Amino acid sequence: MNTYVAAHNLPPPVRLSEAPSIAPDAIIRDSHFGRYTEIGASCRIEHSSFGDYSYIGHHGDVMAADIGKFANIASMVRIGPTAHPTERPCQHHILYRASMYGIGEDDAELFHWRRLQRVTIGHDTWIGHGSVIMPGVRIGNGAVVGSGSIVTRDVPAYTIVAGNPAKPIRPRFARAIAEAVEQTAWWDWDHATLVEHMDDLRDMRRFLAKYVDQP
Repeated sequence: MNTYVAAHNLPPPVRLSEAPSIAPDAIIRDSHFGRYTEIGASCRIEHSSFGDYSYIGHHGDVMAADIGKFANIASMVRIGPTAHPTERPCQHHILYRASMYGIGEDDAELFHWRRLQRVTIGHDTWIGHGSVIMPGVRIGNGAVVGSGSIVTRDVPAYTIVAGNPAKPIRPRFARAIAEAVEQTAWWDWDHATLVEHMDDLRDMRRFLAKYVDQP
């Protein structure tokens, strides 16, 4: 006998506001969140910041990252995975998480060094499902990272990258268009202006004609 299930354990609809929406089971440590931000279920966010309107899907893990506005971060993305001290004779975390084993204090210097290897992700970016962004990487405004990519090097603005390691696939826009969009800095509009001009953001020709100075 087949059973049709219309809905089961569905979460309530999310209504975003100036206060960040953080899933009840998310783990947050020493982080900042802008307006209309959303942190999905089972995420872990540490020593990081999210600009206005940015979100991350479920099971994301973010360490030491500065994320701009309107960033679209899919589920199961890992940003800033922590490095082990491979230069030592032993790289196991018994050396720097000594308290777990009851043999002394944790290695504060190593943890501080990790937090200094910050990831920077620009405005209006899209980080695809299951991607990994390595420590210290900078991703420019408007860039796209394909699903499952391992990003080990900086990604220029308005560039689409994919693969392991991630490599440029193509520009998102022609250079002149990318520069024009960048100059408008639309991501800095206040909420009322954003709502008023939403239709313009849905159409590139209309947007350029209205907001970009013509020669």
